[in-house]
Amino acid sequence: MTHNGPVDAGQFRWIAVLAAGPHAVLGGLSAAQAGGLRGFRARPVDLLLPASSRRDVLPPGVRVHRTTLLPPQDVLTVGQPPRTRPARSVVDAAQWAAGDDEARAIVAAAFQQRLVTGGEVHEVLARLPRLRRRALVTAIVTDAAGGSHSLGELDFLDLTRRAGLPAPTRQQVRYDPAGRRRYLDAYFAQWRVHVEIDGGQHLDPAHAWADMRRQNSLWIEGDRVLRFPA
Repeated sequence: MTHNGPVDAGQFRWIAVLAAGPHAVLGGLSAAQAGGLRGFRARPVDLLLPASSRRDVLPPGVRVHRTTLLPPQDVLTVGQPPRTRPARSVVDAAQWAAGDDEARAIVAAAFQQRLVTGGEVHEVLARLPRLRRRALVTAIVTDAAGGSHSLGELDFLDLTRRAGLPAPTRQQVRYDPAGRRRYLDAYFAQWRVHVEIDGGQHLDPAHAWADMRRQNSLWIEGDRVLRFPA
């Protein structure tokens, strides 16, 4: 079946995989987006190919990466089109990122959106000893698995370490007056101080009002809240 309308992102991913041959799979950020990762703009489609495979000329907007390490446990064949599993996708996306901040943001977002777990990603890291940015990715995964789910929260954790402060509890669970479960970014229990790192969505009036209600509830209970913009 064909059509003469615009090609959407999902269709172009299929075109890229089919054009690259039977051994090609989506990789990196393209595979992560196909698996549900949100918050990153479309870009050239990343394909992962065995180092020994041959390929024809690919359409513009496709980027090929080759690897000698692509075990069956890293490939999801039931998804359409074939792609690397979420943990491998996130690791590859981080090593292929344009810069360290982008790598940190991708890993943090994958944990925030509950696409991966720390155990899954560490298993992939163990299979890729020559990974680019290995030390950085390992540190990000450890922090993200511990509850730092945004670039701002990762930056805050770095600042606390540099200042010699004790590690806060991250994603502290509490229940609001209506009984709903809420997660707070960081909590220093010994001082009863909560720290919230506000991204751009907190400027939305409805979101800001919800933040104020939660903050007021914490102050009434005797805790203190410090807020910082991401």
